[in-house]
Amino acid sequence: MSTPLLVALAALPWVLVPVVILWQLSKSKSLDEYTAEPPANPPLVSVIVPARDEARNIEACVRSILTSTWPNFELIVVNDHSTDGTGDIARRIAAEDKRVRVVENPGLPDGWFGKQWACHNGALAARGTILLFTDADTRHTPKLLTLAVNAMRVRGADLFSVAGSMVMESFWEQLLQPHVITLIIARYGSTERLSRSTDPYMKIANGQYILATREAYGETGGHEAVRSHVAEDLRLAQEWCREGYSVQMVAGFDWLSTRMYHGFGELARGWGKNVYAAGRDTLPLGRVGRAALRLVFPLPALWEIVPAAVAIAALFGLVPAAAGVWGAICYSASVLYWAIVHFMMRAPVPLALLHPVAAVAMFGIFTRAAWKGERVEWKGREYISR
Repeated sequence: MSTPLLVALAALPWVLVPVVILWQLSKSKSLDEYTAEPPANPPLVSVIVPARDEARNIEACVRSILTSTWPNFELIVVNDHSTDGTGDIARRIAAEDKRVRVVENPGLPDGWFGKQWACHNGALAARGTILLFTDADTRHTPKLLTLAVNAMRVRGADLFSVAGSMVMESFWEQLLQPHVITLIIARYGSTERLSRSTDPYMKIANGQYILATREAYGETGGHEAVRSHVAEDLRLAQEWCREGYSVQMVAGFDWLSTRMYHGFGELARGWGKNVYAAGRDTLPLGRVGRAALRLVFPLPALWEIVPAAVAIAALFGLVPAAAGVWGAICYSASVLYWAIVHFMMRAPVPLALLHPVAAVAMFGIFTRAAWKGERVEWKGREYISR
């Protein structure tokens, strides 16, 4: 077999894998396909916002929810022992709008993560037949809730989540967020594939926006059933699927947005707490499998690093020229792929050239996460993710 043919065959995975990922993504359903008109007798929706030290976000989040065209909803802010004025801001808005209530979260019991405890107590205070759990760093367009509830009811979902767009302002956000989000897409495929599957390991939800029927929430134990897991959205989706409930997701990029983290430090801490401790639950692994996962978990980042490194090494005569050609082909294919992803996610397209830098950063974040294992730290609290 000739050298050029060998090089082409060796580069094929770097060409085909991105094509498959983009093809899967194109099969997703969007909220745009559903009506934005409320039904004649709209059920009461209880919107629950857990908030711990969210002073920079809570007002914009709450006021965006209050613009909703859904005519029958209440908004419950669960102030989770904030020390930055979050509660004061929420109470001021509640004094202006009777749809808003502020619940002070009780002390955190042993074995609970803070978010789950706040969501649990918000649900206890809620009066609606539909519950919406949404994060304080989200921004809601006026038609979002109407579109989402209508889609949920048409599709017959018990748990229904919306995948929104990422707001990315700093260099590291724009460089890294597309990589992490795309890694999740590569694992699960389109929203329709996820929604149709009956395999719990093919289920995930977006904790930034989860709608649930009150009846199913009570029957499954709600957030109490996943109280000790770092990724409560993933485990909710899996457990509800195991119990025979319909778990679905659609895309809502034009209707929901979130700025998850500000800068590299928050990115590293935020994804670092989730990627390994939650990643263990995405595969049916026994004790041996979990031990092996800890060793190999960071390795997928090398997929983006090796071609660029080989191409550079060839320039200095450290590897054969054929290896350099392979590296250049794979790097170029990856640049094209990441340019498309960055365009779709509204991130600067030229940053696609730096995808190996993003991979190096991800390798570091993933290695640290695997080393920490089930130990999780977030917002001044330490947990063990079961």
